[in-house]
Amino acid sequence: MAEGEGWGVRGPETSPGMKRRPDRHPSARTVLTARSPDDLVAVASVVLGFWPEESIVMLTFDAVRPFHARVDLPGPADPPEAAREVAAMLVAPAVRHGVGRVVLLVYSDDAERAATAHGALAEAFAGAGIDVVEALRVGGDRWFPLDAGPAHAGAPYDVSDHPFVVQSVVEGRVTHASRGALARTLDTDPRGLARVRARLASLREADDVVAESAWAAGVVVAHLDAGTAAPDDEAARLLVGLGAVPVRDAVWSVLTRERAREAVELLADLVRRAPDEHRAPVAALLAWAAWQSGDGALAWCAVDRARAVEPGHGLAGLVAEALTHAVPPSATDPDPGRRAGRDAG
Repeated sequence: MAEGEGWGVRGPETSPGMKRRPDRHPSARTVLTARSPDDLVAVASVVLGFWPEESIVMLTFDAVRPFHARVDLPGPADPPEAAREVAAMLVAPAVRHGVGRVVLLVYSDDAERAATAHGALAEAFAGAGIDVVEALRVGGDRWFPLDAGPAHAGAPYDVSDHPFVVQSVVEGRVTHASRGALARTLDTDPRGLARVRARLASLREADDVVAESAWAAGVVVAHLDAGTAAPDDEAARLLVGLGAVPVRDAVWSVLTRERAREAVELLADLVRRAPDEHRAPVAALLAWAAWQSGDGALAWCAVDRARAVEPGHGLAGLVAEALTHAVPPSATDPDPGRRAGRDAG
C-alpha cells in the first residue's frame, strides 16, 4: 500500500479583487493500493504531483507513517561514489522511520546509469535490513525490472487513464508533466506584480508592529475562511509586513495543519505577485504550508524561491531541514504560538 500523501527528501534534488480560489487539495486523505508495476508507476506520479525525470523514487511501507522520496539520478559526469551517496541519502530516513520494505523506481532511458544506481541502492538497503520488494527502471514508454538485467525487453505502460490518475483528477489534484512544470506554477505573474508594485509605491511603513501583526493574521484567516485571494492593496501590505519577523510569526501561527491546504493556494498566489525584495518570507511560509499539507515537492519549490532571493532565510532553512530528514508534519509543535516564537528568521 502506498499512501497518496507524504513528504519528500531531496538530493544534491492571480487576479485582483476577491476572486474565489479553486479547491485543488481536498482535505480527505487518499490511500492507494498498488498491486502491479503499472500501479506503482501511477502511484509515484500521483503522490509526487509531477512526472519524474532522471530521478530515483522511493515508496516506503511498514513505517508508522509511510512516505515517499525523490532524488536526482546521478548524471554521467558525476563521480563513481555519487550513486552510493544517493543511496545513503534514501536509506537514512527509511531507517530513521522504521521502514521495513521499499519500492524503488529509477526514471531514465539510460539503462547503464540505472543499473549503477540500482547496484548501490540494493547494497545500501540490504545493509540496513530493508527489503526492496520491487525495483524498476521506468523509461519513456516501458518499464524494466532492474533485477532482470539489460537483456529484458521490458513491458509497455500507459498510465494516462490509470484509475489512480483519474481519481487524483476527480479529487482536484494536478499531476504536472515534470518537476520543472510544478516549479513554474510559482513563476511571477507580470500583471499581478505590476499591480502590487503600484500599490507599494504609495504604501507607508507600519508604525505599530503589534497592530500590523494582528491585522496580517486576521486578513489571512479571513481569506482562508472565505476561500478568496488577497486583493492587490492587501497583498502589497501583507508582503511588506511579512518582512518583519513579528508579523511573519503572527501569520505563521495561524497556518495550522488543518488549514494548510487552503493556505497553499493563498500563499502561492502571493508568491506569484511578490517583487523579489519581498518574496522570501511569503515563499518560506508557502514552503511550510505545503510541507504541512503533505506536498513535499511543492514545499521544495517554495524553498528554492525563498533561497533564490535570500539564501540564508531561516524559515526556509527550517523547512528544508525537515524535508531532507523526512520529518513528518505531525512532529511539529501543535501549539502555533510556541511554534512561531522560535527563532526562524
